[in-house]
Amino acid sequence: MVSPRLVLVLGDQLTPTMAALKAADMARDVVVMAEVAAETDYVPHHPKKIAFLFAAMRKFAARLQADGWRVAYTRLDDPDNAGSIGGELLRRAAEFGATEVLATEPGEWRLIEALRDHPLTVRMLEDDRFLCTHSEFEAWAEGRKALRMEFFYREMRRKTGLLMDGDQPEGGQWNFDHDNRKGPPKGLSGPVPPRFDPDAVTEEVLRLVETRFDSHFGDLRPFWFATEPAQAEQALDHFIAYALPRFGDYQDAMVTGQDFLFHSVLSVYINAGLLDPLEVCRRAEAAYHAGRAPLNAVEGFIRQIIGWREFVRGVYFREGPGYAQRNALDHSRRLPPVYWGGETRMRCMKEAVGVTRREAYAHHIQRLMVTGNFALLAGVDPGEVHEWYLAVYADAYEWVEAPNTVGMSQFADGGVVGSKPYVSSGNYISKMSDYCKTCAYGVKVKTGPDACPFNLLYWHFLGRHRDSFAQNPRMAQMYRTWDRMEPSRQSEILSDADALLSRLDAGEPV
Repeated sequence: MVSPRLVLVLGDQLTPTMAALKAADMARDVVVMAEVAAETDYVPHHPKKIAFLFAAMRKFAARLQADGWRVAYTRLDDPDNAGSIGGELLRRAAEFGATEVLATEPGEWRLIEALRDHPLTVRMLEDDRFLCTHSEFEAWAEGRKALRMEFFYREMRRKTGLLMDGDQPEGGQWNFDHDNRKGPPKGLSGPVPPRFDPDAVTEEVLRLVETRFDSHFGDLRPFWFATEPAQAEQALDHFIAYALPRFGDYQDAMVTGQDFLFHSVLSVYINAGLLDPLEVCRRAEAAYHAGRAPLNAVEGFIRQIIGWREFVRGVYFREGPGYAQRNALDHSRRLPPVYWGGETRMRCMKEAVGVTRREAYAHHIQRLMVTGNFALLAGVDPGEVHEWYLAVYADAYEWVEAPNTVGMSQFADGGVVGSKPYVSSGNYISKMSDYCKTCAYGVKVKTGPDACPFNLLYWHFLGRHRDSFAQNPRMAQMYRTWDRMEPSRQSEILSDADALLSRLDAGEPV
């Protein structure tokens, strides 16, 4: 009799057509799924993220069993739990007499290397849920002086045919981003994403998470995520009908008390495998052709998925296992307590960290231009910033999170992802939000105890990194503005910024 193979399915691989499942034999092989401490604790994951994955995993395992698969599922509180993916594979190999593992390539180098070094024979298959293979990205990137998402995105449009009119882009241009930067008018509000009451399976997981992860940052309840494909499809339907039409105009806007505005909040489902990214894009495209959503909204949404999402994955695998540890600007400050809910007078940080605590979510501008911008300007160690983003967001896996944080947000990769650092003074946040109206600091105040910290730290950052960025054509104007200031004014700004950074170093709230 031929011995079975183990078919490894990870928590972000909850798709019935995963490569490893397609390569397996239902009559012979055993699917292995496991809730293990090594995956919950390597960073202190948000309780909502852990609960979402465990509930979705348990339901996926039940569907596989109903389809006829033999599934060996290990719960976190199983007394025989080996505590790691590698340990569980060894335990199940001994149980079933297996010597070979079929695995779909994980989205983190940490796990890829663990499987490569595993005592069992592991046949690793590329994750074909993505539109661009590793070899295709390498071919596109080869010989380019710089990797820029916009040009990659155009290739993905051509490949998929999304929003194409023959060989030309729909509407005569590739990118409608200039239409998607509106600040919020007074009273702007958006639809709340569908909320799904926990069923018995999910409730059992919630009780487990409450017991085991009560010390982790983040609110577990109320828990409302979809945990199965049918629910995720309802969330997609809701977004297309009620949020997509205004998504483009206000995708960068931030409003107090509006946690979601017109964002889809679908990335948590797409990244775990409950929704197919190409099908999500086709649904958005269909809404445009049916006249239910404008082109600027649909193009902007599709670009985030087939453009940015695919691009950062290509960068992550091309740059290799050490990418997340890069620190091109040599920043070393500790992550301030505000990121873990510590006291702050900054309304924007309070709002961005607050929604992160409540929902394991914040939209891209809150991540990039509030929490990310502050960490970069303050010179926080990008490794600590990276681990925070990986821990607190339900859609975060290293393949997508590291290029967004280490690359785009912190410029710690030296310019692989972005052509310049994404830094701004308080003026950008004032333009794109209503936060500054209720902030203890004055966004128009440039010096003194009431000055917006972004205003002080912005010039401090430019000054200490002048050798790196003064010749960058996209930053030259900033340095010309600084050089036109009176020396006494420059000294006052830098002195106030030093004082603010000293308060950060002392653990004092800002």
